[in-house]
Amino acid sequence: MRFDELDLAPELLRNVRELGYEIPTPIQQQAIPFALEGRDVLGRAPTGTGKTAAFMLPTLNRLRGKEGLRALVLCPTRELAIQVADNARMYSRGTELFVGIVYGGTPLDKDLRDLRAGIEVLVATPGRLNDHLERGNVDLSNVEVLILDEADRMLDMGFKPQIDQIMRRCRRTGRQTLLFSATMPNSVKSLAYELLNDPITVEAAPKVTTAEGVEQFVYPVETSKKTELLLHILKQEEVRTALVFSRTKFGADRIAGQLTRAGLTVEVMHSDRNMAQRVRALEAFRSGDVKVLIATDVAQRGIDVEGISHVINYDAPRDPEGYVHRVGRTARAGETGVAITFMSGGEIGDVAAVEHLLGSRIARVNVPGFSVFAEESIDGAPQVTTITMPAETKKEARASRGRKMGKHAGKELSPEDLQKLLGVGSAA
Repeated sequence: MRFDELDLAPELLRNVRELGYEIPTPIQQQAIPFALEGRDVLGRAPTGTGKTAAFMLPTLNRLRGKEGLRALVLCPTRELAIQVADNARMYSRGTELFVGIVYGGTPLDKDLRDLRAGIEVLVATPGRLNDHLERGNVDLSNVEVLILDEADRMLDMGFKPQIDQIMRRCRRTGRQTLLFSATMPNSVKSLAYELLNDPITVEAAPKVTTAEGVEQFVYPVETSKKTELLLHILKQEEVRTALVFSRTKFGADRIAGQLTRAGLTVEVMHSDRNMAQRVRALEAFRSGDVKVLIATDVAQRGIDVEGISHVINYDAPRDPEGYVHRVGRTARAGETGVAITFMSGGEIGDVAAVEHLLGSRIARVNVPGFSVFAEESIDGAPQVTTITMPAETKKEARASRGRKMGKHAGKELSPEDLQKLLGVGSAA
């Protein structure tokens, strides 16, 4: 199926062609035809699968020729809201449909320009939208299409009361609702039951998957030596850009301070940073002005930055599915990338949970001097493979390793294969 085979308006097809879209992604192929029919859609779609176009193109198609606020898109974070609004504006060029956006961290008065300018589509975070509803700045009574993007993340962040308040302001009859979520816990199913009417369910991919181009490794390391190991990795030539995940905001700030004192230029991104700081951090990382971004899970979804060579889990995620979203920041759009997870003695169980979810064991790399503990066997899993890595690797070997990595994505490697892949000494 091609985009020009979908029943979309000519101006929308022109816009997607100009954006280089030819073949719809699986979630687009499944969701768009049903959404064009006016059906409610419940979609399971990991980030990076093209879900924004899956819900926005049929929505824009439906709204052609109409005026006033007719579609509402709720997003869990500012960053995702900005991305969705930017894409919606590209898709709607030449349609006379206008897209507005409101999110926290900016003056309320600034939002009024969008709200009063005459918009047909509003992209919003739940908390900020409720602020405007309480002030009487926005009327949702004519909303025909309601979209919830990354519903699981919104519920995880505690937005259910805000969503309930917003729903009380929206029309119930004649409304189409499109709900997309990367995971389908019971909380999301319950929300879908409340909001959707006889929905069609679509799924973009198997329940759990990582991009084919991601080469994944676990580095056992003592907690006290994590930062030293991180510095060791970041100084390698093949690490062009690195997104480093910390479990906490305090931890992210601490890591950033340690790297800065070591002479690296880094940016930090977490929920305590104001909007200006977060936008500046993301733009500096996207433009290549800094090669290291330290972030909490606020950045694990909805951040579309091309060319991230390495994702490093300084702290193993407590939520196994969070691992998939973190790792999904690299190897996008057919590229290859590396995902490294540090594993202290207290994180062996967290890593085991990730491996259970993925259905395979992640190759271990033990760097001498950084790990002195032995991993216990969990559910019959083999012991840690110890690999000696030299302090210096020749430039040619590094380049060769980078080319090889993409060929082994998703495979369970033997110690000998891993040895050859990394270009290092014998396994212990």
